[in-house]
Amino acid sequence: METIILFAPLVGALICGFGWKLIGEKTGQYVATALLFLAALLSWIVFLSFDGETQHIQILRWIESGSLSTDWAIRLDRLTAIMLIVITTVSSLVHLYSFGYMAHDENFSDAEPYRARFFAYLSFFTFAMLMLVTSDNLVQMFFGWEGVGVASYLLIGFYYKKPSANAAAIKAFVVNRVGDFGFALGIFGLFYLTDSIKFDDVFAATPELAETTVGFLWADWNAANLIAILLFIGAMGKSAQLFLHTWLPDAMEGPTPVSALIHAATMVTAGVFLVCRMSPLMEFAPEATTFITYIGGFTALFAASVGLVQTDIKRVIAYSTCSQLGYMFVAAGVGMYSAAMFHLFTHAFFKAMLFLGAGSVIHGMHHEQDMRNYGALRKKLPYTYWAMMIGTLAITGVGIPLTTIGFAGFLSKDAIIESAHAAGTPAGMVAFVLLVVAAGMTSFYSWRLIFLTFYGKARGDKHTHEHAHESPTVMLIPLGVLSLGAIFAGMLWYGSFFGHTDQVAKFYGIPLAGEETHAEADEAAHGGEPVVATIAEGEATDGTAVASIAEGEADADDHAATDAVEPAAHVTEAEHGDEGEGAAEEHHYAFGGEPGDGALYFGPENHILDDAHASPKLVKASPFFAMLFGLVLAWWMYIRNPSLPGRLAANQSHLYQFLLNKWYFDEIYNAIFVRPAHGLARFLWKRGDGTVIDGGINGLAMGIIPFFTRLAGRAQSGYLFHYAFAMVLGIAVLITWMAISGGAE
Repeated sequence: METIILFAPLVGALICGFGWKLIGEKTGQYVATALLFLAALLSWIVFLSFDGETQHIQILRWIESGSLSTDWAIRLDRLTAIMLIVITTVSSLVHLYSFGYMAHDENFSDAEPYRARFFAYLSFFTFAMLMLVTSDNLVQMFFGWEGVGVASYLLIGFYYKKPSANAAAIKAFVVNRVGDFGFALGIFGLFYLTDSIKFDDVFAATPELAETTVGFLWADWNAANLIAILLFIGAMGKSAQLFLHTWLPDAMEGPTPVSALIHAATMVTAGVFLVCRMSPLMEFAPEATTFITYIGGFTALFAASVGLVQTDIKRVIAYSTCSQLGYMFVAAGVGMYSAAMFHLFTHAFFKAMLFLGAGSVIHGMHHEQDMRNYGALRKKLPYTYWAMMIGTLAITGVGIPLTTIGFAGFLSKDAIIESAHAAGTPAGMVAFVLLVVAAGMTSFYSWRLIFLTFYGKARGDKHTHEHAHESPTVMLIPLGVLSLGAIFAGMLWYGSFFGHTDQVAKFYGIPLAGEETHAEADEAAHGGEPVVATIAEGEATDGTAVASIAEGEADADDHAATDAVEPAAHVTEAEHGDEGEGAAEEHHYAFGGEPGDGALYFGPENHILDDAHASPKLVKASPFFAMLFGLVLAWWMYIRNPSLPGRLAANQSHLYQFLLNKWYFDEIYNAIFVRPAHGLARFLWKRGDGTVIDGGINGLAMGIIPFFTRLAGRAQSGYLFHYAFAMVLGIAVLITWMAISGGAE
């Protein structure tokens, strides 16, 4: 089944890309789409039936070179199962959506067969992404990583006749190569230190890496921190984190289905998946995770602030993607990997729906993308309106505070913000503040998009508004399916991703270290002092430890802890917040196991999940209040007082230009990297190629060589005495040289 999931998109890509001339373009589209829906169906079966135990499914022997032994194999664990449904679900719906969106494209004439090529690219993209997430070793992951890149460049530059599309594809290629260089160095480093690139071998060696020092760039580094940072640089490129983010907003130059595929669920989430996959390494690399936390927090703030002033509907959502990726990396940076995957999971549904909803608006408005030319489209595009509304409710985090009732983004985003605060580190607190501020900005620009597009007065071309129309059914069905995920995904799977420790452990196949029991009566009996439960030291047989309650003779059978690896962390009643209020007795667990046991690894000192649940109520409610602030402000500026944004932009022109120019990153990079590179290239061209090669080497060849050629021609006269004279001269030279050098020894 897993093999079918992996190769079905590849078969579709080959049939649609090379066989469409035999079966017809339309048939090729149907075949590719049907295979994607088959992969999606099987992925959901795998996800819902998966028991949490890691499986290794070999496909073929691949690389055998010295000590490097690499099979092409599928690593099936909970992380893989999550990514399978995310990728195949979104991709299959994008394929279906493309039937309507790409039916008539103004960038191609009716005689040009572009549709089969487009569907082939989509399917190849999906196959490469599946190869990445199913990888059982780093080389296979790198091949999938680069395959996704190749497909993305083809899709971004699909409108190859547009200079902006070509420029966007080139920018994506260059920026991703920077990140990929770091990723490759990380792989080289792991092979150098562990003599393997298989995940199981690497994970088993991570404790040793934490004790190893290596030299790199004329300095000594802790091996675990160095490798983790290098791998994260690769993730920065793919997931568009600050400093390597510049390609992502431009990637929406391709058709809107491409934007949904790249931004929502596939390529950009590869970096988050990589960091979570390497959680056994990250747990031993505190400096690296601190760096990840800071980068994620500032990325969320940066992208959200830039999204405030964008007018292109797709570009607003693109910057939103960049911001939400920052949230995911903050979660991974503070050690709450399951929350990072939670937001990745929910984000796929509502972000794909927002992009496809934006595509429906663009389609209905005859390819107009400037929101300043929209307005009053609520009744013209009713189904699109409600889809966009649901997506906005999800991304802004609408729900009932202090409960698990709300749209998908409400639960997953709140989980990350609580985790950042619970980290208790300077990086965590900075990230917490940045994320809350970014949440307010996200709410503002998301509701701004809704108000500018669907409310107010019609703006722009009158003819376009008069002929605005709802999208065909084939484009609306994906919106309806994705809306279900945007509404219910968070509530249905909250416990699995961010519930109690035992729930998360069962979902991800993580062994438990032990069970701890607390009674409020015991706490009262000790004068308010917390009751501490510990795993009894010693006399534990067969890896089983018996839990005992300090100063309380509780029955040991109620507190047995099986499969104990490390002593359970000491916890108190206060560490679990309001969830234990009113309960006479509550059980608490601790993550256990060795690195690689389970899809994720939480170290013995990682109590972030329990600490997050114990966060103050104000912390838990802060994203909701940020959402309300953004909503009210957007309503005031774009519904109540529509002239205010223009006046504010004029009064704060410097700030407005700063945000409009994306913090001047492009200009800075142009000054630091692009212009010097152009100058060096021009110098090598003019001086190196022109002066040295053309003027020097070529001139020498054109001048001296013909002279000696003519001289040699004259010497070859054909007369015997000329050849004899040459021999005599040779003998004379030889004798002279021997006499000067001292003769033969």
